[in-house]
Amino acid sequence: MMPTRIEGMSETSARERLKELIQELAIVRGKVILSSGKEADYYIDLRRVTLHQEASGLVGEVMLELLDEAKLDFTNVGGLTMGADPVGTAIMHTARAKDRAIDAFVVRKAQKSYGMGRQVEGPSVEGRDVIVLEDTSTTGGSALTAVEGVRKAGGNVIAVAVIVDRDTGAKERIEAEAGVPYLFAYGKDELGL
Repeated sequence: MMPTRIEGMSETSARERLKELIQELAIVRGKVILSSGKEADYYIDLRRVTLHQEASGLVGEVMLELLDEAKLDFTNVGGLTMGADPVGTAIMHTARAKDRAIDAFVVRKAQKSYGMGRQVEGPSVEGRDVIVLEDTSTTGGSALTAVEGVRKAGGNVIAVAVIVDRDTGAKERIEAEAGVPYLFAYGKDELGL
C-alpha cells in the first residue's frame, strides 16, 4: 500500500506559498457545523483558496506534483460538484501548461432526470483511469459519492486526493469502502490546527 502523504515530495516554493494562502485565507476559527453534521472549532473554507487568482494555479501545481510523486497514471480528475470543481480545473490547466492531457469532470449528487441524464459531466470517464478529488474531507462522504458516480459511468477510480486532510476518519473510510488510496497535500497539523 502506498503512503497517504508522499514523504519524498519536494518542498517547492509553490507548496509553501499555497500553505501560507490556506492559513491566511481559508482557516476560520470558531464553532461551526460541518457538512457531515459534526461540530468543529474551526472551518477550512478552501473555496477562498481554490477560487483565488493566485492560489488556484498553486493548487494545480501542488496537487499534480502530489499525484505524480505517487506515480499514478491517470487521464481524468474531478469529484463531487462544488468542492472538487476548482481543484480539477486547476490540475487540468496546470497539466495543459506542461503539455499533458488531463481532462476534468464534475460529479452531480444525483443523476439528472432531464437532458442526457448524466451524473458525471465533462469528457467521458468510461474506461479511463481517474482521480477523485475533494478540497477537504471530514467523513469522506462527498468523495465516496463521487467514486460511486464515476464507477457507474464506467470510470476506473485509482485514488482519492484532497488538498487538506482534517484527520477525522475520511482516509480510513475511503480506503475501506472505496478500496483505493487516499492522498493529501497538507495535514491539519502542518497547518497548525
